[in-house]
Amino acid sequence: QVQLVESGGGLVQPGGSLRLSCAASGSNRSPYVMGWYRQAPGKQRELVATIISGSNTNYADSVKGRFTISRDNAKNTVDLQMNNLKPEDTAVYYCNAIYFSVSRTTYWGQGTQVTVSS
Repeated sequence: QVQLVESGGGLVQPGGSLRLSCAASGSNRSPYVMGWYRQAPGKQRELVATIISGSNTNYADSVKGRFTISRDNAKNTVDLQMNNLKPEDTAVYYCNAIYFSVSRTTYWGQGTQVTVSS
């Protein structure tokens, strides 16, 4: 069973930076897609950024130019560098991994809280 373990959340002031990390374990294959989603109180979970194994990336418009996603395929890890954080970035951030074999299987991490406040 695949497990995703996140780290790096916390409290930061507006304009500050945080780096989230996620490690996937429990499979001898690498995820095809890894990414980050977030869910703020009272809102639906939304895509933040994804990265395909070949390093193609996709970002939500709200984070373009501020966030950078990267992955290490050898270690099955994905990081999210978040710069110039804004109060509206406050949310629980979830790591996501999609595996393709016979079928598509999606896994989620437990979530890590990011709070941007002065």
